[in-house]
Amino acid sequence: SPLQGPGPAAERPDPSRLRPHVVLAQENTQIRDLQQENRELWVSLEEHQDALELIMSKYRKQMLQLLEGRKREEAEPVLKVHQANSGEIESQIDRICEMGEVMRKAVQVDDEQFFKVQEKLAQLELENKELRELLLISKESFEVGREDLPD
Repeated sequence: SPLQGPGPAAERPDPSRLRPHVVLAQENTQIRDLQQENRELWVSLEEHQDALELIMSKYRKQMLQLLEGRKREEAEPVLKVHQANSGEIESQIDRICEMGEVMRKAVQVDDEQFFKVQEKLAQLELENKELRELLLISKESFEVGREDLPD
């Protein structure tokens, strides 16, 4: 009757054919999650860099005001402390920039991997379609051959 499910088992999808698509879908989800996490980390890194630059700018401004208000002899020890602190902060900024470069490369690798998976999926789908067409042609030619045989 028309209310029942699909006909013979041959018309139902074979579970083994579905597995690569399920695996690829899971990989795509993981790749998207990693890309999202990388974007969030990148935004966080940029916010930290902006904060450090703001701190350095305010620090320099205060030091200039302090130095202007004192005599040269009094300002020299403060200037040495300022130089030491500036060097330390600059090295921290350099380390943050290096981390940013590593993260940028990781994002690039993730993107390349994602596109490889997408390309492989498209290739498999095309191959599957071509094989189905060949199978259909083969079935049709077999049926025509059987019709030609004498009863």
